Amino acid sequence: MSVPYESHGRAGQKGRTRSALISATRELVAKGMTPSVEAAAAAALISRTTAYRYFSSQRALLVAAHPEIETRSMLPPNPSHDPKKRLDAVLHEFHRMILETEPQQRAVLRLSLEPGSPRGDHPLRQGRAIGWITEALSPLQTLLPEEDLTRLVLAIRSATGIEALVWLTDVAGLSRAEATTLMRGTAQALLKSALRR
Repeated sequence: MSVPYESHGRAGQKGRTRSALISATRELVAKGMTPSVEAAAAAALISRTTAYRYFSSQRALLVAAHPEIETRSMLPPNPSHDPKKRLDAVLHEFHRMILETEPQQRAVLRLSLEPGSPRGDHPLRQGRAIGWITEALSPLQTLLPEEDLTRLVLAIRSATGIEALVWLTDVAGLSRAEATTLMRGTAQALLKSALRR
C-alpha cells in the first residue's frame, strides 16, 4: 500500500526505489534474515533516510515484501464444479507458493507471533487463505449451513498453511513433499467428513 510520500511527484523514480527496497528485503529474508529498514536500505544502496520515507518500520517493510499480498484467487481458469477438485487445485497452488517463498513465510510468521502484534497489521492475519479456501468450496453453499461451511473452511486452513508446514517439517520430521501431501490429504478428509454429516 502506497504511503503519502509516494503519492506526489516523480512517481516512476519513487516506484523504482520502493521496488528496490522490497527486492532487497526479499533477498535478505531468503538468506534467513529478518532485515531492518536500515539493512534493506544498505542492501538496495539507498540512504537510510530515504528508506524510512517509504517504510516507517520493519513491520511495514516486511508486510510489503510478503509474497502473497496481491493474490486474489488460487483457482485455475475454468475450474471444476467439484468441491474436491477445486479444493485440491487451490491447496496445490497454495502449497507451491508457500514452498517457493518459505523463508519469507517463516519471517512473517515469526513477526506474527511477537507479543502485541496487532491482528489487522499482518499479512498472515488478513484471511487471504481463508478466502481462497472459501472460494474453492463455494459449490457447497447450497449443501451446507453457513456455520458448518465456515467451520470447515477454518479447519482446513488450520491444517494447511505455513504454521502446519513448520510443525510437520521441523517437529514431526517430514520432508516438504510428505508434509504437503499430508496437508492435502487432511483437507480432503475434513471435506469428506463434512459432506457425510
